[in-house]
Amino acid sequence: MGSAAAGWLQLGLLVVALAVVHRPLGDWMARVFTAQQHWRVEKLTYRLVGVDAGAEQRWPTYLRSVLTFSLVGVLVLYALQRLQGLLPLGNGMAAVEPANAWNTAISFVTNTNWQGYAGESTMGHLVQMAGLAVQNFVSAAVGLAVLVALVRGFVRRGTDRLGNAWVDITRAVVRLLLPLAVLATVVLVLGGVVQNLRAGGDVTTLTGGSQFVPGGPVASQEAIKELGTNGGGFYNANSAHPFEGPTAWVSLFQVFLMLVIPFSLPRTFGKMVGDRTQGLAILGVMGLLAGISLALVNAFQAGALPEGQEVRFGGPLSSLFAASTTLTSTGAVNSMHDSYTPLGGMVTLFNMMLGEVAPGGVGSGLYGMLVLAVVAVFVAGLMVGRTPEYLGKKLGRREMTLASLYLLTTPAIVLTGTAIAIAVPAGQAGMLNSGPHGLSEVLYAFTSAGNNNGSAFAGLSANTPFYNTALGLAMVLGRFVPIILVVALAGKLAAQGKVPVTTGTLPTHRPLFAGLLTAVVLVVVGLTYFPVLALGPLAEGLS
Repeated sequence: MGSAAAGWLQLGLLVVALAVVHRPLGDWMARVFTAQQHWRVEKLTYRLVGVDAGAEQRWPTYLRSVLTFSLVGVLVLYALQRLQGLLPLGNGMAAVEPANAWNTAISFVTNTNWQGYAGESTMGHLVQMAGLAVQNFVSAAVGLAVLVALVRGFVRRGTDRLGNAWVDITRAVVRLLLPLAVLATVVLVLGGVVQNLRAGGDVTTLTGGSQFVPGGPVASQEAIKELGTNGGGFYNANSAHPFEGPTAWVSLFQVFLMLVIPFSLPRTFGKMVGDRTQGLAILGVMGLLAGISLALVNAFQAGALPEGQEVRFGGPLSSLFAASTTLTSTGAVNSMHDSYTPLGGMVTLFNMMLGEVAPGGVGSGLYGMLVLAVVAVFVAGLMVGRTPEYLGKKLGRREMTLASLYLLTTPAIVLTGTAIAIAVPAGQAGMLNSGPHGLSEVLYAFTSAGNNNGSAFAGLSANTPFYNTALGLAMVLGRFVPIILVVALAGKLAAQGKVPVTTGTLPTHRPLFAGLLTAVVLVVVGLTYFPVLALGPLAEGLS
């Protein structure tokens, strides 16, 4: 079978698989976050942490719970890395250097999973399992909790309560992420992904040499890494490593894991707001943007040299993986994006600059798209001279201020960080390339960090005190400032009553609004980032 035919077959199988699980998984997630009963294991968890599961929280309390939970996660993960040399299953690894430990702790707690180190030579099995893998679960759960809070803001009327953050996070892990991760782990092990607690050993290569091959609990971490749109990798080569991605069908399954929850969440949204067509409209926009991205990556990579591509997978699957990992907030790779054509690499950059909303990260993708929907409704209201309304909620000055700040936060982080890095000697020292490609590598790093993606152009030496600190700050601000704004917006919306539907109300479930929302997403990103893209990948691609 030719490469193009194989690519179409892989895409077809992926679309069918996502379509099959869309309804049952979307409905199940809606039940998870609206059920009144608590499971026994959940009740035990609440007692252990001293949480009153029956007490609903005002939006400032909900927000403090999310931020406190994340802060504790950073401290625990940092401590595990610094104490690694004293812990069991350390495989003889020394304590992680402070700046690298800070960066990694921030990275995994913020769902970024940026790695400035080689996993197999830096992290022992206990830190991988009890530190990194645990954060893969709970950071994804935090994204789901924030999304659910925003959806409740649209649903509820005249209240200052958004639910309970501790309950939402616990349910996301216990009822959704953990069961799915167990199933995914079994599939990955059957596909040949390594799962053991051995440190590894020396093997004889085909040329008669000797090479140390590390083992480890790879499949279990790989499952939640993709399922929670976390990213990172047990090994430095990430999903291109034969222990992480042994075959093409396993790599395609990993793409499915990245997309399955984000593409099912619009169904959850429709169920929770009581109008499934609203979810279909959002899903349509996500699908359209994803299709455009994939088509462009394939077009720009067609005929390119296979440098940076895993030959076992081929061009189409590498392009599909690259588009999926940057359209979500996953950041895992089965090929090296720095080796793509300049315009092919630009598409992966642009995917992240969209805010990763097509379909985006677990939770974060949909709440980002809903904020953009608020902006689209406001733009439509200006066109017809009406007060904008979305899902029965009036969008006034306070709501639009929060939405506007949300849209401006990440570009400010990305562009400011990039400018500082290329202006100061400490940032220039890590640049292995100059000119447009060097700018693209630095821009990619800050775009990845600010949007909590975690993938990288490989030509930047980022494991330095400057980049560990700067990218760590970008991850913190890129994760938590938008969360603050989203939860505050949810609180403002929940306090409102319901605005009655009239003949002048803009229908937000029809193709016209979907088209407007698509245009808003593309125009907002285009106007913000086009100048720096013109100086980087566009200049390189057109030269």
